[in-house]
Amino acid sequence: MEHVPPPAEELARLDRELAELDARRAQLLTRRAWLLAALRPPAPTAAPGWNPSAWGAPPSGRPGAPAQPWGYVPKQPSAPRSAQNVLLTLGGLLLAVAAVAFTLVSWGSMGIGGRSAVLAAVTLGALIAPAVLLRRGLAATAEALAALALVLTLLDVYAVHAVAAPDTDGLGFTAVASAVLAVLWTAYGLALGKLRLPLPAAVVLAQWPLLFWAWAAGAPALVVGWALLATAVLDGVIARWGKGPGVRVTACVGGSAMGFSALMVGLALSTTASGPLGAAGPGALLLAAAAAALAGAWRAPKGFARTGGVVAGLAAVAAVGGVPAAALSDGWRVLAYLLCGLALAGVVRAGLPRDAARGVLAASGAVVAGALVWALPSLAAVLLGPVTLLSDVWAGSPEGFRSALGSTLPWSELAAAPVVLALVAGLLGSAYRWWPSVVRIVAPLGAREETPKPDAASSAAGTPGAAWTAPPGAGAPWYTVSGAGARRRPSGAALRGAAGAGALALGWGALLLAGVVLDVPYAVAVAGETALVGGLLALAVRGAGSGRGASAVPVTALVGAVSGAVSVGLLSLASEGAAYAVFGALTVLFAGAAVRVRAEVPRAVFAVASVVWGTVLTGFAGRSLDLDPHEAAPLVLLVPALTVLLGARLRRNPVALPVELTGALGALVAVGLAVSDAPFLALVLALCGVLAAGVAVRPERRPVAGYLAAALFVLATWVRLAASEVSFPEAYTLPVSVPALVVGVLRRRGDPEASSWTAYGPGLAATLLPSLAVAWTDADWLRPLLLGVAALVITLLGARHRLQALLVLGGVVLALDGLHELAPYVAQVAGALPRWLPPALAGLLLLVVGATYEQRLRDARRLKDALGRMR
Repeated sequence: MEHVPPPAEELARLDRELAELDARRAQLLTRRAWLLAALRPPAPTAAPGWNPSAWGAPPSGRPGAPAQPWGYVPKQPSAPRSAQNVLLTLGGLLLAVAAVAFTLVSWGSMGIGGRSAVLAAVTLGALIAPAVLLRRGLAATAEALAALALVLTLLDVYAVHAVAAPDTDGLGFTAVASAVLAVLWTAYGLALGKLRLPLPAAVVLAQWPLLFWAWAAGAPALVVGWALLATAVLDGVIARWGKGPGVRVTACVGGSAMGFSALMVGLALSTTASGPLGAAGPGALLLAAAAAALAGAWRAPKGFARTGGVVAGLAAVAAVGGVPAAALSDGWRVLAYLLCGLALAGVVRAGLPRDAARGVLAASGAVVAGALVWALPSLAAVLLGPVTLLSDVWAGSPEGFRSALGSTLPWSELAAAPVVLALVAGLLGSAYRWWPSVVRIVAPLGAREETPKPDAASSAAGTPGAAWTAPPGAGAPWYTVSGAGARRRPSGAALRGAAGAGALALGWGALLLAGVVLDVPYAVAVAGETALVGGLLALAVRGAGSGRGASAVPVTALVGAVSGAVSVGLLSLASEGAAYAVFGALTVLFAGAAVRVRAEVPRAVFAVASVVWGTVLTGFAGRSLDLDPHEAAPLVLLVPALTVLLGARLRRNPVALPVELTGALGALVAVGLAVSDAPFLALVLALCGVLAAGVAVRPERRPVAGYLAAALFVLATWVRLAASEVSFPEAYTLPVSVPALVVGVLRRRGDPEASSWTAYGPGLAATLLPSLAVAWTDADWLRPLLLGVAALVITLLGARHRLQALLVLGGVVLALDGLHELAPYVAQVAGALPRWLPPALAGLLLLVVGATYEQRLRDARRLKDALGRMR
């Protein structure tokens, strides 16, 4: 029975097939046109159009292009205009060079009449010729001659000054000449509207009259700044109402350069003013520049409007803030600029265009960021300065906070740093507290969501970037294409969280800096920093896991608490009493936070930090008892022992593993302290083995802790034997190995699936490895022989019963024992061989291994599989 699709489905299928046929037809037409063009002889020069005798096709077989009749012959392309432009450019350049050479070299050999006649005739001809050429349609040639005429007019100015007015001031003459030439070329460009060069040239010439006039008059720097600003305003007017893109682009570039120069002049004069009255003049210049930039941004396109707003905002801050800053000391000037920058936020109520207002707000943010950048290095010095106390622990309490930091910063010039941080923190905190009001105020500056309209081409080709949504009333979009340039803006909750986090961090930094600026006593500084850590912990505990969306605040509090704890811990190292008090308080605070917090990650961080502070306390106890480092090592194991008990209590709690790993690191520190004394090292290793065995009691930790405990016990035994200078370790190891092997045999009988490493590994290693270590230093032959025989027997048993532990341990010991016996002979043979032979043999070996690499790799894999199948 034949299936008949619904009409809608059948129509869609027909449309797809027709589209495929159209595309195939277009490809075939393109190929046919190419073949006909390849077979057709060169056509005679004739007017393009309809040729009934020709069987051709359009040169372009693009899909969707309008069909042309077969007799159509396309117009042959003309010669590339690039070659014409190159020729005209070279010709104009050569003529300009000739004119310069004539003016500079041959000018003096002619009389005044000849000079005037030649100069007037050439210049006039160069100015008239473009008009004639434009009427004949030779626009490119006219442009080349116009460029020549521009050069000639410049040479005319030079010649007039050199001959007719040699005694006039060069700067003043240049100012007048540039103004006259600017007017002349403006009129010339307007008269010959088709030329593209004269009007941009007039704009370039208009940049110099006011500047050279102020320079010639010996005007002060402030007047020069006004001249630059007036020129920039003129450029802005030209850029707004100028004729043609070339004129506007040139005016924009010139206005940007002149405006930037004016701003730099005003800023330099404002910052170096001796008082408020001296800063008033540069402030007026900067305010005028701000007004000009804002006026230019009023109706400018989006990007230019934002740039203009930024420039206007920064100029206004420099203008208004420079007046009070001139009356303040160096340490407080930044506060004046910061207050002015914050006042710019009122632009949201000023009714400015949206993009210009955004630029002004960006300028406000830039000022605030600059003030923070100025203040943050001092905060870094407060946090990192106590690191210097590590070189002289418990040397005695310093007099004040500054002396404990060891920093050479000029704190008297940084008096405004805590005020800056506190002010910004207060504003961010206010925004966090009253966020809905802030959103309502800045809502007019929000971005409009614009959806690009799809066109026919994008609908046919599926162009990326088109965003189609469902028509009104539809339940869901029927077609959506995500644009490649789409940007995800942060949500309101994320912005609010960032504001709260910034307020918290900056407020904490302000309090720290206030203590340094005031140089509070050392005890007050230590107590204050510890209290701040406690406050941050409280905020982190209260905010973590609250589910209110402001996750940035508790995370910032957590990071600040840990950072502050490290800083105050280092700061407390100057005094023994302060060190005990601070680290004891930190241990209790972080442990309490770990108990109270609900979220898993903060709880793990707090628990780990508490273990670290407790470990440091045990180290302090050893120092207070005047113990050597190796003697204090057993004391350091107290905290790892507590972590073992705590892990047994927490069991499968996610916090248990981080706590136990931190305790293991503490045990590793204890081992490092005891390395210098072998007996204490053996004791510490044995104690660590006891702790590992206690952890191995738990089934979930047994696979790792069991092996670790066995290895630590064996290692402790070896270290103890080495420390006692025992020459016959077998007397001590065999009584341990035999019962261990008996226990292993019983374990294998009860559980045939048990691993041979668990059953026999500890017993074999307890005797074989110490005996091997002694055999390598034993000059007698008996021990190596007996050890080799025992290793051979163990290896054969492992191969016979397919026991991996016996095979590996026995084989390794046998190989090393044999190498020990062969070492003297190898050394003797190596000494008798030529020196070039060992490298040659090594190279030959590498070549052989490389040539048979794949086979060796397969052999190694087979060996690995065979060992893996053993127990």
